Amino acid sequence: MNAAPADQIRLLDVQALDVRLQQLAHKKKSLPEHAEIESLNKDLAQLRDLLVAATTEESDCAREQTKAEQDVDQVRQRAVRDQQRLDSGAVTSPKDLENLQKEITSLARRQGDLEDVVLEVMERRESAQERVTELTGRVSSVQSKIDDVTARRDAAFEELDGETSTVGKEREVVAGSIPADLLKLYDRLREKQGGIGAARLHQRRCEGCRLELDITEVNEVKAASPDTVVRCENCSRILVRTSESGL
Repeated sequence: MNAAPADQIRLLDVQALDVRLQQLAHKKKSLPEHAEIESLNKDLAQLRDLLVAATTEESDCAREQTKAEQDVDQVRQRAVRDQQRLDSGAVTSPKDLENLQKEITSLARRQGDLEDVVLEVMERRESAQERVTELTGRVSSVQSKIDDVTARRDAAFEELDGETSTVGKEREVVAGSIPADLLKLYDRLREKQGGIGAARLHQRRCEGCRLELDITEVNEVKAASPDTVVRCENCSRILVRTSESGL
């Protein structure tokens, strides 16, 4: 393939712009905010699971407390009715009076036991409520951190996208001035060779693979016409000759 020396040199400009685009894409992908957001989201998910568990426990305790208080109230009402019957004098049989007094005593013990249950449930519910309050605050704090980091990431995205757009437009202009067949070869090599399709020949060294040309290769490059598109024997990249090639 033949191409004017000036077109070949412009390949280096395109290559430099392509390298910059790669760097910008890598920088966008590897922003530290990505890892920070991922870590915070994991923390948030764990905290939300704990909050759901604590909220469920508090809700269960609330139902248990309501049931225990209803049981106490039922026993209390029955004890009041028995006491009223005892005080009214309606029960005259000694045996019935004895049974009624025993029942009142038994109800008093039952009420005491149930009131202890209510207190125990209330303590558990209070502990669960405190846990809910604590976890709610922690969830809010982590979410706030995520929002802050996300805002930083988005700001970085905007800056990088802006530069990428500018570099991309410049690349279009420069690439548009290069013959289509030369640019096609460059793009094909760049895809195969890790993003580098054209390299400067500097002091007899290919800046693509960093290997120095042997004497035979140097002589072949020297003998080639300035319009000839030279390729590196080691890496197959386009070798662009300049005044600093050392030929």
